[in-house]
Amino acid sequence: MKIFSSSYTFDYSWEEVSTNNWRKYCPWNDKASHVLAVDTLSRHVDPSTGILRTERLITCKQNAPQWVLTILGGDTTSHVYEVSYVDPASKKVTMCSTNMTWSNLLECRETVIYQPSANDAQAKTEFKQEAKIVAMCGGWQKIRTKIEEASVERFRENAARGREGFEMVLEMSRRLFAEEREKLQLGKVLAV
Repeated sequence: MKIFSSSYTFDYSWEEVSTNNWRKYCPWNDKASHVLAVDTLSRHVDPSTGILRTERLITCKQNAPQWVLTILGGDTTSHVYEVSYVDPASKKVTMCSTNMTWSNLLECRETVIYQPSANDAQAKTEFKQEAKIVAMCGGWQKIRTKIEEASVERFRENAARGREGFEMVLEMSRRLFAEEREKLQLGKVLAV
């Protein structure tokens, strides 16, 4: 098993990050063009805790090498199952995902957490990400290690692109809402 972990501080409030998390794969995020579809399977708010639990199926286009596809008999479409929990009381978003495609050969379990920065006065959000990657190649330790190392490196590259794309979504959202606020304020001034 190989583990990838990273952390990052977004210069946006927890409210902005948790709201825009649902827009992460929107059309204007060119860093997420590999995401073909996001289907919500279920969504439920626990009345006693207020925690929103959502299950989604994310369909992606993989960039697996052709020789891998030929050997495994697969195509370039893959599926990821995601369960997320939004706890408004503690201001915490937890997302857990696992690959469904080729999971008998390579398992990737990712956990992402968004929480306000310890210095919440600055309206920043801490992002923590961890992925556990396990190759299922029987007793061939060298092959398994190589596959896991390559997978961690690819995950690292994808994670960097994902953060860049999410930053674009956050910035676009902030601009759009600022323009809307200006229009509303102008409308109020003109109405007086």
